[in-house]
Amino acid sequence: MSHFVKSRDAFSAQHPERRAVINHRDWGVLKLGNTGPKLILLPGTLGRADIFWQQIEALHGRAQILALSYPDSGGLEDWAVDVTALMAEEGMRGAVLLGSSMGGYLAQYLAAAQPSLFSGLIAANTLASVKGIDQAMPYALDLDATPIADLRQGFTTGLAQWAVPHPNAALSALLIGEVESRIPAGELVARLKLLKYAPELPAPALPKSKTFIIDVGDDHLISAPMRAQLRAALPAKAFHFATGSHFPYVTRPAEYTAILEEVLGL
Repeated sequence: MSHFVKSRDAFSAQHPERRAVINHRDWGVLKLGNTGPKLILLPGTLGRADIFWQQIEALHGRAQILALSYPDSGGLEDWAVDVTALMAEEGMRGAVLLGSSMGGYLAQYLAAAQPSLFSGLIAANTLASVKGIDQAMPYALDLDATPIADLRQGFTTGLAQWAVPHPNAALSALLIGEVESRIPAGELVARLKLLKYAPELPAPALPKSKTFIIDVGDDHLISAPMRAQLRAALPAKAFHFATGSHFPYVTRPAEYTAILEEVLGL
């Protein structure tokens, strides 16, 4: 068991997700902290709400944090409606919204569609457009017909190859656990379908002073051209890691937390 898994599991045992049904969709919710600025965390395809455990542990005594896990149905617009409803229920209007990878696409959509709800946007390790994504694996598959075992095996094989002899072996072990057991079949398929069928993003609506990008030089999923496309499309202050993979909140937790402290004014 990797040290990341042990640390995450200890956090999750102390702070388990609770369920929230919004518009007949079942969301996972972590809400910690009752004082300070507000922060909403949206994970990517291979994370639950607790994938941000290191940032939550560091900040929840000084900030109000809402981290979410996704339901097993609905598309981009549906999830945006649900997130705004959850914000209202949890008293999170005026939050900084951080989304990573797939969650970053959802976050950009939300901030463009409902800018008055947010005090800031952090688009992290994400993309500015889904054009052509339906031609890339695994999105090119018939996601409704492909056996879930095949989808999971595709992720697992890629993560295993990436880990050896790569220094991110501990991270790979964490993510393989997400794919194989922690993300139910319906939820995994729904995350893939969200990007495959998502519309293009509306024009950004928050000012540059409230918009931030996080990207990483060795991100194996968000290529250099994709990073450049996001910077061109989204006027923002950019934070860049030379290394840290697609998951710098796991691999570079102190530096990632420092970015959040800066954005939140802590």
